[in-house]
Amino acid sequence: MLLKAGRAAEDDAAWRRFVRGYESEMKNPENGRVLDLLAALSHSADFSVGCYCADEARCHRSVLRELLRKRGANVA
Repeated sequence: MLLKAGRAAEDDAAWRRFVRGYESEMKNPENGRVLDLLAALSHSADFSVGCYCADEARCHRSVLRELLRKRGANVA
């Protein structure tokens, strides 16, 4: 449901609400462990996160990239 809201965000305010909600969900301990694992793996393996959103600037993968970067991931 949250990703659907992100895809439907038509203005900056709606996008910021989505980003806050996404970041809040990623603070869940289980999600945090996954982010930590991906950040650690990024130092020894290459992987990518794909999506069908046309505009990366308004896509959850851009938010995910920043969350991983904040956790020390090696992001290209």
